[in-house]
Amino acid sequence: MRLALAARHLFDTGHTPAQAYATLARRTREPLRSARAVCTALAIPAAEVNRRLDDCYDALLANPRPNSEADTGELLEALGVFDIPKTLTPHELAVVDLFLTAIDALGGIRAGHQHGLARWFTTGNLTAAYLSLTATKPLPTTGDPTRYWTTLIQAGELLTTTPNPDIRLRNALTRCRTHATRAAQA
Repeated sequence: MRLALAARHLFDTGHTPAQAYATLARRTREPLRSARAVCTALAIPAAEVNRRLDDCYDALLANPRPNSEADTGELLEALGVFDIPKTLTPHELAVVDLFLTAIDALGGIRAGHQHGLARWFTTGNLTAAYLSLTATKPLPTTGDPTRYWTTLIQAGELLTTTPNPDIRLRNALTRCRTHATRAAQA
């Protein structure tokens, strides 16, 4: 618990989670314990912390290289280990369900894109997820363009019903409607 309090203090003094991890890992020489303390200080539920750290333990935390704490902290952050999960409302869950349908209609997705989307779903950044999906086109041979664009239209309509929607959502929604029209005519 003391290590988590130290992590919390580091956050209070302006450190990012990656920087807090690096500081603690340098101090303790215990990477797993340091990563767990950062997650605890961020109030990430223990079961989720265990799952995330199990996923990356062998590659990043089991046998750390000397003086690699900063790099490891950056990697842990990039992998989403320090992402604070947001409890999604039923409205937001409906949007995520539409995103998943659209992803299925893509006909394939790059691993990095899928990872980014999963992080945005976890943190509740649905605007970023939507903008990312609307900038992606379905694969010509395996995708279903009509289903992809119409599903993104539905998701965009739900997202724009929130108070003060980001103006980029409306612009992306307009582009989705144009793509859907073209896909239906093809």
